[in-house]
Amino acid sequence: MSDPEIRPAAPDDIPAIVAMLADDPLGAQRESPDDLAPYIAAYQRLASDPNQHLMVAVRDGRVVGTLQLTIVPGLSRRGALRSIIEGVRVHRDERGSGLGTRFIEWAVHESRRQGCQLVQLTSDASRIDAHRFYERLGFTASHLGFKLQL
Repeated sequence: MSDPEIRPAAPDDIPAIVAMLADDPLGAQRESPDDLAPYIAAYQRLASDPNQHLMVAVRDGRVVGTLQLTIVPGLSRRGALRSIIEGVRVHRDERGSGLGTRFIEWAVHESRRQGCQLVQLTSDASRIDAHRFYERLGFTASHLGFKLQL
């Protein structure tokens, strides 16, 4: 098995990304792999914004992981940049292979490279295994998050 390549997502990667987003109990309720039009429009918005980094991991020509890294400028923390990691998914055949760790390490490294002083992410309260994974990588559950569906 070859080492995965981490690279920016391309339009042809969208079906594989959406399939991974839909491949769990939460994603199955909110994703629609049969209608890629909204995902293509979202990809175009992301691709045109230099602060958005939609990434894929590719092994042996197959997309096996994805994440989105967003760089956020702000006034707090003396005008610090921060990054947000979103939409982390690893193909079910790759789970336990170390790919998730490599992917998050890439995101932290890229955040540092871009001058961020803080990396943050959220994880659904039901994803207990993911919480342990992030804590093992040095993240702390320091905040309580809130969402409002619109």
